Amino acid sequence: MKHFINLEDIPAKDLRKIITDAKKRKIKRKNLSNLQIDKSAPLKGKLLIQMFEKSSLRTRLSFYLAIKQLGGSALTLRPDELHLSKGGESIQDTAKILSNFGNVFMLRTDDDKKLEEFRKFLSIPIINGLSPSSHPTQILSDIFTVEEIKKKPISRLNISWIGDSNNVLNSLIAASIKFSFKLNIGCPKSYQPKKKFLVYLKNNTNKISIYSDPYKAVKRSDVIFSDKVISLNDKVNKKNKLNHFKRFKITERLMSYAKKDCIFLHCLPRGKEVDEKVFLSKKSKVWQQAANRVHVQKSILLYCFGKLR
Repeated sequence: MKHFINLEDIPAKDLRKIITDAKKRKIKRKNLSNLQIDKSAPLKGKLLIQMFEKSSLRTRLSFYLAIKQLGGSALTLRPDELHLSKGGESIQDTAKILSNFGNVFMLRTDDDKKLEEFRKFLSIPIINGLSPSSHPTQILSDIFTVEEIKKKPISRLNISWIGDSNNVLNSLIAASIKFSFKLNIGCPKSYQPKKKFLVYLKNNTNKISIYSDPYKAVKRSDVIFSDKVISLNDKVNKKNKLNHFKRFKITERLMSYAKKDCIFLHCLPRGKEVDEKVFLSKKSKVWQQAANRVHVQKSILLYCFGKLR
């Protein structure tokens, strides 16, 4: 049994195994519909219990299809219907029940400590579907997409991030260290990664640079990542924050500073951080990026069960 909470806690060789397995599985499903089960049905009889304390579309759909294609089933719980939030039941007791009924638990939460508490008391694997400091399933799927499009290891590519320092960027930073790729971060000075991540960078790599000039951050880039500047639960002066990020909008002019074959990726949903012309252009691979979540979630599930081929 293995947990999947933060990329920095998982060996690089295991992360590479997940991506390699996902590539094989996608090829084998070429002529199958979404609900058709893989021939081997490696997770037949297994139940994925997933709970969302924050809104979800892509993660919810991709994990549902992932477990279904592997031969298992999925049950989605609403936190406002549980004693955990309404009746004061402890995480320890909730974890015991989840472990008795399910085989793996996926949690999207607004509290990082809750993930660790569940891990402490669960006797089944737990997967982080997004937390305030991390979005590991998204970034691992994004690496899969980058390598699929560019047809080369991400370690040989220049990656840029333009936008806020958030949970997605935190996981991208961890991925840069695990997969050894060059990462340029472009954001206003007052929105740089938090101190603990800067210390993490200093202690682990010299391949990550931070720029307050977005044009310098995307120079000679193979891939430009972005995310919504104003997130759903962002408790800030939104007008003021958007003003700070005006220069960091992904425009055709900004894209022109990158390589000619540079692609644009966005984990979605989008906001005002990207121009419509870029988002709908041939350089934008956001729909392929979203669809690939299913294939990588499948391999993450198999990793947690110790069943990677």
